[in-house]
Amino acid sequence: MNAERVVDDPVGSLDAVPFMRELGAVLVHADAGSSELVLDLEPRHMNSWGVGHGGVVMALLDVAMARAGRTMERHATGTVTVEMKTSFFAPARGRLRALGRVLHRSITMAYCEAELLDGDGKLVAKAMGTFKFLRRLEAAPRVR
Repeated sequence: MNAERVVDDPVGSLDAVPFMRELGAVLVHADAGSSELVLDLEPRHMNSWGVGHGGVVMALLDVAMARAGRTMERHATGTVTVEMKTSFFAPARGRLRALGRVLHRSITMAYCEAELLDGDGKLVAKAMGTFKFLRRLEAAPRVR
């Protein structure tokens, strides 16, 4: 991956998320209710048609929205996806850019959208989702 590591991200890189590390996604930006992730598709990311797998597409959209939402709550150390809807428009090819943004936030939730663009800037998929703000200490006892 030849994308630059994040320099303006107040909520950390993707290094703490093992699945994103495994995918090779890079967080480019996350601040003020928006985020950007990039991923250069490799053979391991493909489906049987030779294009980016839908699970990879959805994972990028999910994390783009979650990171955008997380920038809106300074006490949150994480977010969890409450619900997400994704529409697919074109095959995922080349370098993918996931752009997330917050549409609305409440005290405990962020309502977000994200778009995934291919290397030519063509819209591949769009998602909307709801994310709950959590402090890591609140979530840890419930998930172990």
